[in-house]
Amino acid sequence: MEKLENKEDYKKYDDYLRAKKHVKEVKGFYIHLAVYVLVNIFITFNSIRYIHFEEINFWMFSPAFFWGIGLFFHAYGVFGKHLLFNKEWEERKIREFMEKDNKDLWK
Repeated sequence: MEKLENKEDYKKYDDYLRAKKHVKEVKGFYIHLAVYVLVNIFITFNSIRYIHFEEINFWMFSPAFFWGIGLFFHAYGVFGKHLLFNKEWEERKIREFMEKDNKDLWK
């Protein structure tokens, strides 16, 4: 590693470390999501395959439900409070509504 000579070098290195940590967290979330999907497909397939439809109850799908809650909190921890409605989404919607209003105005 190159020598850090001044404050700017330290800032760049700190930014790099934070970005690297965030990438690792995002990667961890997507691995968690993939395992969640695969395991729950397997559980659902086996539940439907080996029992009759009348015997299906909540407890068969409770792992997906409760694990899904944990997955949601993992996503919240990685992506923050703007998981669904972030600034880019807000700006895109504002532009969309403005364009719609302009089109309706000239009809």
